[in-house]
Amino acid sequence: MILYPAIDLKDGQCVRLLHGEMDKATVFGDDPAAQAARFEAAGCEWLHLVDLNGAFAGQPVNAAAVEAILGRVTVPAQLGGGIRDMATIEMWLGKGLARVILGTVAVENRALVREAARAFPDRVAVGIDARDGRVATKGWAEETDVMVTDLARSFEDAGVAAIIYTDINRDGAMQGPNVASTEALARAVTIPVIASGGVSSLADLLALRDTGVIAGAISGRALYDGAIDLGAALAALRG
Repeated sequence: MILYPAIDLKDGQCVRLLHGEMDKATVFGDDPAAQAARFEAAGCEWLHLVDLNGAFAGQPVNAAAVEAILGRVTVPAQLGGGIRDMATIEMWLGKGLARVILGTVAVENRALVREAARAFPDRVAVGIDARDGRVATKGWAEETDVMVTDLARSFEDAGVAAIIYTDINRDGAMQGPNVASTEALARAVTIPVIASGGVSSLADLLALRDTGVIAGAISGRALYDGAIDLGAALAALRG
């Protein structure tokens, strides 16, 4: 299982939100590229980047910070937030991102996801963010009646690289991930599932890994707070 350190970008800074609410942001640093370099030095295989402003604006906002990160590290990075048309997908992949994450548009324009996945094999992921099993969009500000498993299954034959599943109620709260719902989703589809939201200890990571079906896990606040030591966690997961 791959551990993806998260760098959430708001106004050019590294932050973490509580339950996805922009007015509940904790700033962890004003040099995202330096933070990315620290994660890389600790041995991570991937980085997970989120343009929080972009998720609300519907277009890239923290592009300068993302480009600075891409210029600083060599490990592959995936980015979500405000990527809602083919031009933006092409722009980011052309700048060196390994993978784009489509969230809101995966609900509103499934045909675009399919088109992008065909055009860029293994470089398009779907971000599914949910409260109580229902998908939320536009930076989690809008709730839908779409069920997580139904949305995930609709992309089974699309060729997407991964599904990043976030339980919003757990995100940033340091209360542990929703292992059961993440495992259930991973067993319901053949697409690799990456867990996000609430990963706050090594025990959480091992619980996700030990399901045997979860391909990756994203952690942010716990790494900044020191609740998870990245080097030790990477070693444990490899072991």
